[in-house]
Amino acid sequence: MSHTSAPASSGAGHQSSQEHLDGFLSVGDVVALVEAAAPPGLAASWDSNGLICGDPADPVRSILLAVDPVAAVVDEAVDSGVDMIITHHPLYLRGTDHVAATDPKGRSIHRLIRAGIALLNAHTSLDAAHGGVAEALAERVGLTSAVPLEPDPASPEQGIGRIGVLPQPVTLRQLAADVAAALPDSAPGLLVGGDLDAVVERIAVSGGAGDSLLQRAREAGADVFLTADLRHHPASEHLEDGRPYLLCGTHWATEWVGLEPLAGRLEEGARSHGASLTVRVSHIVTDPWVLRLSTGSDEA
Repeated sequence: MSHTSAPASSGAGHQSSQEHLDGFLSVGDVVALVEAAAPPGLAASWDSNGLICGDPADPVRSILLAVDPVAAVVDEAVDSGVDMIITHHPLYLRGTDHVAATDPKGRSIHRLIRAGIALLNAHTSLDAAHGGVAEALAERVGLTSAVPLEPDPASPEQGIGRIGVLPQPVTLRQLAADVAAALPDSAPGLLVGGDLDAVVERIAVSGGAGDSLLQRAREAGADVFLTADLRHHPASEHLEDGRPYLLCGTHWATEWVGLEPLAGRLEEGARSHGASLTVRVSHIVTDPWVLRLSTGSDEA
């Protein structure tokens, strides 16, 4: 699989994980900061969130944030000498009975352990949390008064997705152009379903796969629902019944927007502990698709 890469980092080489220096957080400290930002209780029951590999006692001077724990991200982490990777998606969502270096995931685990790099993930917990993926996506779209689209039962002010209003009504065509400009670029781009000249104002958003929230967005009175990974039949049948119109971005782009806010929270958390920490966001595009070609021919 090919990936579009960010400019090479000038980070220093990785130091021994046994060299615990004063003034730095430990892996365990970072886990605690992430769980404060994305409480585990917000995670879906089917999900996997937490420390995937690494010693909680090891020091952490620098962190790389990414959406996917793929080989290109591991390459970037090793090359830039970070102590830890935090990804949105888990490496093993369904679990495994081996980590042998006989498949891509096992090879990643072996490379990370050899390099002394810890791997942590926060998935649906970060989707739902204050300042998480859903809020970041709502802010990118410019929504005001945004509230959870699907509130968490135990913490209704948090939850999956957000729904809010635009500062002023616009056409679906204009909203689509604004959203396309606000999201990071990747080959598939943004798909639009609905009446392009219709005026819209109340917008629902949810990063990542959003099929399951189509009816919820309608019940919430959304004019438009921005999400990703919409399949043909659910989208077609939904649009047959009217609003909300649909904006379908990529899974990677609609979730990548949540990484910068997390970086800021981790650095602020480190400062509050009197520790030094550098956090940067990977710009490697980890969508599986690297090229989009228009189909059909002008020839009759």
